[in-house]
Amino acid sequence: MIPLLANAIEAHGGLDRWNAHSLLTATIVTGGDFWALKGLDQDQAPRTMRIELHRERASVEPFGKPGQRTDFSPERIAIVAAGERVVAERNNPRAAFAGHDMRTHWDPLHRAYFNGYALWTYMTAPFLLAMDGFEVREIEPWREGPEVWRGLRATYPAAIASHSDEQDFYFGPDMLIRRHDYRVEIAGNFAAAHYVSDPVSIDGIMIPTRRRAYLRGEDLAPMRDELMVSIDLSELRFD
Repeated sequence: MIPLLANAIEAHGGLDRWNAHSLLTATIVTGGDFWALKGLDQDQAPRTMRIELHRERASVEPFGKPGQRTDFSPERIAIVAAGERVVAERNNPRAAFAGHDMRTHWDPLHRAYFNGYALWTYMTAPFLLAMDGFEVREIEPWREGPEVWRGLRATYPAAIASHSDEQDFYFGPDMLIRRHDYRVEIAGNFAAAHYVSDPVSIDGIMIPTRRRAYLRGEDLAPMRDELMVSIDLSELRFD
């Protein structure tokens, strides 16, 4: 593990604390302009997000209507009702995005897949970068106002579903995540600059509670008037 990643993981609570848990639950409220582009109505109702920490599994409820939840893995996405009744499902869900651009409308399973992999990636960072198959290296830092944020580029293994194969993370002087950059391959490969803030300590693990993803320009600067996705988290707990 390169020193930058080791220091970042330690600043976020360390692998020993992280590995002592298996599940993380949070209340999430989501907004932004992205959903309208996909033909979706995104309300401000709080929902419950649950993720497994050591394999890529996630669910959110309610989804679509009360009593329904999603069941996400990289190989399958499903919408499940009471009694484990499958309302809809799709195997090999990544293939269903072939030919999509930023404005291609999504069905509920498209949305559920995106929600599953995105929130799992966000809520497990930076610890997921220590998992088998990731390749990481330090890159040029980013200057944000008076601060210089050290940069790390991660190449994701094929088994992990996420925005893109390569993603960049930037860490502040305290080594906590400040920014996460990527391209959203399943929506026309647009570039995003995702700002991360307001961390809280949960059992000694530092987890950001405010996320704002903007369109990113060619100069790597965020387009502040183009807020694609906002995510606010609260009531975090390990189960």
